[in-house]
Amino acid sequence: MKPLERLLAIRDKPERLVLGLSSGTSADGVDAALVKIRGNGISTRAEIVAGKTYDYTEGLRRTVLTLGEAPAGKICIANFTIGEFFADRALDLIGEAGLDCEDVDLIGSHGQTIYHQPRGPHRHSASSTLQIGEPDVIAEKTRIPVIADFRTRDVAAGGDGAPLVPYIDYLLFRRESGAVALQNVGGIANVTAVTPDIEDLIAFDTGPGNMPLDSTMRILTRGQEGFDEGGRHALRGRIDETLLAGLMSHPYFELEPPKSTGREMFGDAWVLKILEGKGNLSVLDVLATLTVFVAKSIHDAYVRSVFPRADVREVLVSGGGTHNHTLMAHLRRFFGPVRVRDLAEQGCDPDLKEAMAFAVLANETLFGNPNNVPAATGAKWPVVLGKICP
Repeated sequence: MKPLERLLAIRDKPERLVLGLSSGTSADGVDAALVKIRGNGISTRAEIVAGKTYDYTEGLRRTVLTLGEAPAGKICIANFTIGEFFADRALDLIGEAGLDCEDVDLIGSHGQTIYHQPRGPHRHSASSTLQIGEPDVIAEKTRIPVIADFRTRDVAAGGDGAPLVPYIDYLLFRRESGAVALQNVGGIANVTAVTPDIEDLIAFDTGPGNMPLDSTMRILTRGQEGFDEGGRHALRGRIDETLLAGLMSHPYFELEPPKSTGREMFGDAWVLKILEGKGNLSVLDVLATLTVFVAKSIHDAYVRSVFPRADVREVLVSGGGTHNHTLMAHLRRFFGPVRVRDLAEQGCDPDLKEAMAFAVLANETLFGNPNNVPAATGAKWPVVLGKICP
């Protein structure tokens, strides 16, 4: 069957099995999810049937974290190396689920972001973004059509290329009345306030998520631990109100949505500056303060930009931040009467939501449906995202 005929045949199926691959700004590994999808657009129904997070090797993770300032040759090699890693993990999940590649209709791969440059004050006048993990390598190794490179078309249309998950939040979590907030806490934290009308949807990056906490843990443990498991180390430190106030004065929080951010603003270099100026504070004190800062910056973003426009009564949290019990406790304290829940309580694995999102985005691309949200990204108009590798 010719490639175009195969894609059209996949579209004609009443139900498709799509494998989503996603790696976030924390650069700790790849989330992979096999998603059963019926319909498209507003009729979309999606169910995760298998999924797993595959950690990067320490060497690959170190490589990813240096690519933002790397020469072209190193980026070129890493593009294929990461593509091989994504392909192998796709094959692993398919095998572990007891399936063959012929059972999977499509792969949607986010790739690995190595640089993200949004617009706005204090930034460049034009957006740019770069995700690597060569999709042709994934298609060649799996023999499954791949849709990837989702962010660049939105950037070409004048947007930031982020956030993209709000479109999926609307398809899968909207309610007939009222608003629900989907709060992801990955390396960067982002919110989607889902309203009955997509034109009223509110979505943007609230600021840092796990990224500065992970950086601090690597320094605290001299590289032995890459994250604060359960938030237990943060409980050992003292929250410093002066440092907290300084962190909350970051100019990013003054920007109006749509806005997005990344490692370039809240990554290792930013954390090192904080630690260099910590004075008499211990590294544990800095970790404790950063943990409450992440929660406070999320809540502050709602006060500034969400609550005035949407009657949010519930916040559903996904991403690695759900496992940081100290961070979740701070969130519940700040949000008070607004209920904060783990997305797992809705029957969706919070660790696999992003991978599921890119499976659904790929399905939308297959049908030629515009799948960005200009109100979230700042694009001039809706566009179809992604490139197809037959």
